Amino acid sequence: MSVESPTTTEENVVASTPQIDGTAPEETDVAPIWLQRLSLFVLVLFCVYLGVLVAILPWWKRMWDQNLWIQSRPMLAAVLDNGAVRGLITGLGLLDIWIGVSEAVHYRDHRP
Repeated sequence: MSVESPTTTEENVVASTPQIDGTAPEETDVAPIWLQRLSLFVLVLFCVYLGVLVAILPWWKRMWDQNLWIQSRPMLAAVLDNGAVRGLITGLGLLDIWIGVSEAVHYRDHRP
């Protein structure tokens, strides 16, 4: 004759919390597929848009060379007028585009 103890709420709470070693519990809440895909779309759109803007902006004469805010700071204007700095900023823009495309290519749905 064995006596089984009923499951208490305390045991349920302990079972649903993450373990101390950092591993996730057995059941995790996962966002719906449409929300995962929407967030991916927004991320890719943001990365590509920002990357194109940062890549093109240093070579846009009206925005870069004739900018009154930059011209009012001669030290900053001297640094930003350098071709290597323009190339570095363009490289950051291309890197941002690459990150957005890479996120889209390596996307996997997280299913429950």
